[in-house]
Amino acid sequence: MKVALLCGGPSLERGISLNSARSVMDHLESKSVEIVPIYFDHEKNPYQISTSQLYSNTPSDFDFKLKETGKSLSQKSLISLLKKVDIVFPAIHGAFGEDGTIQSLLEKNNIPFIGSPSLACKKAFDKYKANELIKEQGFYTLPSTVLKIYANDHRKIITDFFKKNNLKRAIVKPATGGSSIGVFSANSVEEALEATRAIFSKRMDTRVVIEPFAEGIEFTVILLENRFNQGVAILPTEIEVDYKENQFFDFRKKYLPTRHVTYHCPPRFSNEMIEKIQIQAEQLFSVLGMRDFARFDGWVMPDGNIWFSDFNPISGMEQNSFLFQQSARIGFSHRDLLSFILSNACRRNSIAIHNETRKIPKRKNLAVLFGGNTAEKQVSLMSGTNVWLKLRTSDVYNPIPYVLGPNNDVWEIPYGLILNHTVEEIIENALNAKKDIARLEFLTKKARYKLALKGDETSEEFFVPRKYTIDDFIKKQDFIFLALHGGMGEDGTIQKILEKNKIKYNGSNGDVSSLCMNKYDTAVAINKLKITGVYTAYQELVKVSEIKDPMVLWNNLVKKLGAKTIIVKPLADGCSAGIVRLFNAKDLSNYIDIIKSGSSHIKPNTFKNQNEIVDMPTGKVEKLLFENFIETDSLKIKGAKLFYNRKSGWVEVTVGVYGSKNQLKVMNPSITVAEGEVLSVEEKFQGGTGVNITPPPESIIRSNVLKSIKEKIGKVANGIGIEGYSRIDAFVNVATGDISVIEINTLPGLTPSTVIYHQALAENPSMYPTQFLEQLIKNKGY
Repeated sequence: MKVALLCGGPSLERGISLNSARSVMDHLESKSVEIVPIYFDHEKNPYQISTSQLYSNTPSDFDFKLKETGKSLSQKSLISLLKKVDIVFPAIHGAFGEDGTIQSLLEKNNIPFIGSPSLACKKAFDKYKANELIKEQGFYTLPSTVLKIYANDHRKIITDFFKKNNLKRAIVKPATGGSSIGVFSANSVEEALEATRAIFSKRMDTRVVIEPFAEGIEFTVILLENRFNQGVAILPTEIEVDYKENQFFDFRKKYLPTRHVTYHCPPRFSNEMIEKIQIQAEQLFSVLGMRDFARFDGWVMPDGNIWFSDFNPISGMEQNSFLFQQSARIGFSHRDLLSFILSNACRRNSIAIHNETRKIPKRKNLAVLFGGNTAEKQVSLMSGTNVWLKLRTSDVYNPIPYVLGPNNDVWEIPYGLILNHTVEEIIENALNAKKDIARLEFLTKKARYKLALKGDETSEEFFVPRKYTIDDFIKKQDFIFLALHGGMGEDGTIQKILEKNKIKYNGSNGDVSSLCMNKYDTAVAINKLKITGVYTAYQELVKVSEIKDPMVLWNNLVKKLGAKTIIVKPLADGCSAGIVRLFNAKDLSNYIDIIKSGSSHIKPNTFKNQNEIVDMPTGKVEKLLFENFIETDSLKIKGAKLFYNRKSGWVEVTVGVYGSKNQLKVMNPSITVAEGEVLSVEEKFQGGTGVNITPPPESIIRSNVLKSIKEKIGKVANGIGIEGYSRIDAFVNVATGDISVIEINTLPGLTPSTVIYHQALAENPSMYPTQFLEQLIKNKGY
């Protein structure tokens, strides 16, 4: 069966669309299902692209080279291609994908597709009209008003709305945007007016909706259509957010694991309230005329009323999205769920489907360990979950997920609880599972009954999580795939324990891991290698306890490092925690105050060009490493064009290496493009954010210079003693091929779209993520 997978599009959520498409491909493609990816650029031009391009971090990674890497499709050739496949799966979020446009095109040409029809999408997508529609049908709603881009009555409408509804806080959002981007919280008429102007000036929409901030408890619920064409609401998720300081459930909280939001599934509502949510959601699924699947967001109000505030015809499909989280609670694996949706859509369109009876060979068990208690534990969760899910498709290895708790205990977790957003949520669910199991069974049986599930449509049995001491856990294993980041996972501690117990694992040995975790010692070791053309940043190591006068320290640093601005890093933590660019003594003083306060994060815009939250190390920071800031060439991608402005001749790259000790293969580097002063954790690990250009274009780094860079990286990796695999971050001179090493990561991130996969795919022959992971394990003799 051929399934055309549509992704991209013109909306600001096109990066999330790429994540969704990647997830669909990972879990639906099999020997009986072939995925045919079709990508729409920001101007809605269609291209047939390779499946490997779906592993890009963001559309900007390849937009500028689509004419070389993709096949441009005219409207006629697009329709011709879509008519040759069996069914179309739209995974485009926001305008064009969820507003009925692409569905109308498919309907007009009699092309069967998965998801809601165009009329349902049109009804659901416009937030103002949807709110008016459900009010007409007798459902509870909050008041709202709408502003048009070219009207001159914005202030009057907002003032009247605030006065009429006695508002102290309002939500301002695009009328037809997605559910996260461009949403503002406003505490006054002036703030609402400013937010409206921001939406219009950036052309996010031509209409803006303003509504009261809901004083209630937020939730989201997934609906699936059963084989009798009935919408069934499964287990809602309660969204717990600290709404102080104008916070709300925004894009970052939705798509990047963070402790600034907590999910509860099932929610902490009464069973009666859950049933009320489910019944009303199912009624609205019918009222709107939806099909196959959807996600509705809403609020339980203080008086017990339920307000459905947002209707998403195409729910996000990232690996730990609400779609998969809630479905896993009732026994669906990712593949089970997507096969269920595909089967129902095929049945409705009278398309024969051949269910694959996959013969699983006897496979070697291996543990995948992730979590921990470091600043990068949520990235570890994304890495570990992805490794586990990718290796589930392996014919060689049988992965079993384990989560390292805050007290170094280890939990074996069932499928239904492993997809939570944070390590803390998983541990909390594990601790409460025994007492919650009766309620969970009641709620899941009810949802399964309404879905009319057959026995073979779900494969994941629930069990009460099992807790082990780390010693007992280790004794049970033949191989442990370490997906830990920072702390004991990367500082050599766990590696030395495994070596002592003769347990095989991925990555470098304990001594090398310990060395590379310490950025200062790593630089010393690299300099001792005396490799021509290889340097490290000028560094100064300072004990926090010895900092008395920030002004004196700043002047000393500027003099010693020979720099006007300085990068500061906690000495021994992950590759993103606590890293900030400092511009003056006041910045340094503020940073030291944050360190001494033990704050878990730095708020956005605390420092110049610091656009995102910076997570801080979890333990006490005793030493800080200061480095000279290296000015890099300007690289920007606008639309479908790459703009390169040479300034210093240096660019930042990240390079993966893999193989046996002293026989490492260096992959093609990726040029990394940061929005702020340093790469954020999102840009490094979260799909849909950050730009990586793999391999570097000849127009920036000539092939002979690139060869020289790779040779130097290989000498560094082999000289340090790296084995298995690693990621080396460095500045490189595009003219000379000289490199200045930033750091060496012995357990680099393995999140769904991380750059090391792009590099493996650029190898000859290409290695897809599962093949690459298998290779990392084989390299260590298992």
